[in-house]
Amino acid sequence: MPAGDIRVLDDPAAFRHALLTLIAGAKRRIVIVALYLQDDDAGREVLDALYAARKAQPTLEVEVYVDWHRARRGLIGKAASEGNAALYREYAQRLGEGVAIYGVPVQTRELFGVLHLKGFMIDDDVLYSGASINDVYLAKHGRYRLDRYHLIHHAGLAQSMAAFVRSHFRDSEAVRRLDRVPLPATRDLQNAIRHLRRQLQHAQYDGPREPLPEGTVAVTPLLGFGRSDNQLNDVLLALLRGARRRVVLFTPYFNLPRPVRTVLGNLLRRGCVIDIMVGDKTANDFYIPPQEPFRKIGLLPYLYESNLRRFARTHHKHIARGQLNLWLWRDGDNSYHLKGLLIDDEVALITGNNLNPRAWALDLENGLLLRDPSCQLTAQHEAEWATLRRHATRLDDYHALDNPRRYPSEVRKLLRQLSRVRLDRLLNRLL
Repeated sequence: MPAGDIRVLDDPAAFRHALLTLIAGAKRRIVIVALYLQDDDAGREVLDALYAARKAQPTLEVEVYVDWHRARRGLIGKAASEGNAALYREYAQRLGEGVAIYGVPVQTRELFGVLHLKGFMIDDDVLYSGASINDVYLAKHGRYRLDRYHLIHHAGLAQSMAAFVRSHFRDSEAVRRLDRVPLPATRDLQNAIRHLRRQLQHAQYDGPREPLPEGTVAVTPLLGFGRSDNQLNDVLLALLRGARRRVVLFTPYFNLPRPVRTVLGNLLRRGCVIDIMVGDKTANDFYIPPQEPFRKIGLLPYLYESNLRRFARTHHKHIARGQLNLWLWRDGDNSYHLKGLLIDDEVALITGNNLNPRAWALDLENGLLLRDPSCQLTAQHEAEWATLRRHATRLDDYHALDNPRRYPSEVRKLLRQLSRVRLDRLLNRLL
């Protein structure tokens, strides 16, 4: 496609504006895939827009796919509830069935895998981000959770991504409408879920295999699922191994899979310059300020910071000579959710994959590989990178991170208990 058909959006407000504008103008198809669509003001705003678009265009097909488990429970640390599915049923009962909302279970338990596929396919446009739909992802009330946002206009790409979810999800016995009652129990879907998993382990996006004409950009949708024969993982490692001069890596939770850590170590020995941007622990989704009551889920930001501190200590010489740059992002009480790669000036990977062991082996992931040999997208990528660094600080060495001895007492106690029985290693694989 021409480089002009690919646009990097600046911030969550631009993402929200683009999403609502595309929905309002839709003529044929809206297919949304996200981890969740939340029962809050932003979620209701998007649902209102979807129903309004369907009313304006009665032949418009509107489908939303979210994770089955996530949709049927309340928020972590909050009171038990029916989850977001109750909102979907309330809308369907009040406004009719013009918007079909499906729950996709990629595993029988949420702990062992969720739908982490991303993409908003609206007519011939693909709005791609690692963001889900709620108040903070869409910056509805001032606070925001920062992600990356790309708007791509290409009929073939939109058709490929929409056709994938329809062929693998809509007709699957495991995938059920969340906006209807009664909902089956997950245990009654176990055989269907196993069948769906077997299908997904061999699935790929359909698309033409064409040579890349000079002066254009190639965009390839990639799927990742499971520990073996995982196309997204394999391509990600191949991209890193092929880096010549420079790598920029984004991850919200510093918990890199072992193969990624190994390749990064090899690149540093080869002389490649590596920039890694992560969120400060206070910019983590699960951070609990010291003045609030502590809950065990609040351990996670400290666990990730401990991982980063070990990594920085291992590579302190590369940090000292400026070959490895570790950036901590922080902007007030906002949070950080970026993922992906920039390699040299010619390759970018935009993805919802958190680049952690869970994404590597458990969740259903996807991504878009952008190959740009004529470097027409370089200016957009550099502008995005410069904007992100405005709220980021480069670590001079590992001492710049908090020593675990200075963590709150509840955190120190939990870390000691986990380390004593090596459960910290298990947590790193699951979270």
